Amino acid sequence: MQKIIPHLWFDKEAVEAAEFYSATFPASKIISTTALPNTPSGDCDIVTFDIWGHRFMSISAGPLFKINASISFMVNFDPKFFKGSEDEARKALDYAWDKLSDGGTVLMPIDEYFYSKRYGWIQDKYGVSWQLILTDPNEDPRPTIIPSLMFADKNAGRAEEAIKFYLSVFRDTKMGQIHRYGPDQQPDDPNSIAFADFILEKSWFSAMDSARMENTVFNEAISLMVYCKNQEEIDYYWDKLSAVPEAEQCGWVKDQFGVSWQVVPESLDKMMSDKDPERSARVTQAFLRMKKFDLAELENAYRGVHSKV
Repeated sequence: MQKIIPHLWFDKEAVEAAEFYSATFPASKIISTTALPNTPSGDCDIVTFDIWGHRFMSISAGPLFKINASISFMVNFDPKFFKGSEDEARKALDYAWDKLSDGGTVLMPIDEYFYSKRYGWIQDKYGVSWQLILTDPNEDPRPTIIPSLMFADKNAGRAEEAIKFYLSVFRDTKMGQIHRYGPDQQPDDPNSIAFADFILEKSWFSAMDSARMENTVFNEAISLMVYCKNQEEIDYYWDKLSAVPEAEQCGWVKDQFGVSWQVVPESLDKMMSDKDPERSARVTQAFLRMKKFDLAELENAYRGVHSKV
């Protein structure tokens, strides 16, 4: 099971967006859709979907947060995924670019750059940002989808600090590439990170600094869900990742860089998608009253046992 899952917060478009992404990228599909009733945002749709082997989750929960480019998703179109054909990889990339361009905003035009024969960065009509790259099959292999964290605005220059922190918190970690800006790339500091990638819990992530993207800061619109096996894991990640006490609610925390995380038990999905609506409703009402999740109390609510919460 994928341990860390990107979570997208939409106003009303969670199902529509998941269907759009499933039609845009290869080997992608919706896994499940669940209606979550009687939340502070009203009735919400929760969607679990798979983009080219990478699990995502989204929710329609009102216009509280707006997605921006601080967290984007790098999509590697490696010819190895297309039976070694660079032409087929390029066709798939261009197809995705054309789909994402409909109502979208180009952040970097699709073109040839020194690091790729074809690359483009675009924000789609739902606000989600994608970096599409034609991958060199001779380079070290990377997965199709890599969440990418951009440390901009007040966080510019903190990417390396953040990477070291995340590597110290999570298990099954590894440092990958690291490239710095170097001289003559002002306003970016020459020692700051132009690109770096790393593994957390067996999943690849990337990070970069940017002194150019003002007013682009992390928020709750894109968070990272950490699935925990037991209460001990929930307690561990909560203590490590929570640096903003006022942001603690319903399993959500913010770290010292402003990145939002959701620390949740693995069993929550099963409880929330139960065919008995009374069970899922009890669990919903239980966790809405919590900050850090109490797994025993959630299980009691699921079974209909009186809860102390």
